[in-house]
Amino acid sequence: IGVNALDYSGYPDCRPEYIAAFQTMANLATKAGVEGSGEFRIHTPLIRLTKAQIITKGLSLGVDYGRTHSCYDPTPEGLACGLCDSCRLRLKGFSEAGVADPVKYVPRNWGPGTVKEKA
Repeated sequence: IGVNALDYSGYPDCRPEYIAAFQTMANLATKAGVEGSGEFRIHTPLIRLTKAQIITKGLSLGVDYGRTHSCYDPTPEGLACGLCDSCRLRLKGFSEAGVADPVKYVPRNWGPGTVKEKA
């Protein structure tokens, strides 16, 4: 799963401790886990990376970030709000990576790469 170090500051279910506990629970609560026919392992390859590192890695792998979406409160037309925590972390990550974010955001009167607080 795609959790990372920044996510667990605001999302407790992205913490390494939670992932380990959930993996244990999956192995205790499933037939495959109990019978030993298959152990569940949750892979978190991004957990120690910053958003900028994830963006850079994705670009090296050919990810088209124009086809990705992070916003928790998009407009009915699909524009990202630019204000929710997810948008703010995304914008900061692209800025730190030195890459323009191709996602369309609600127009605001801010300078390029500026991340503002919610009103």
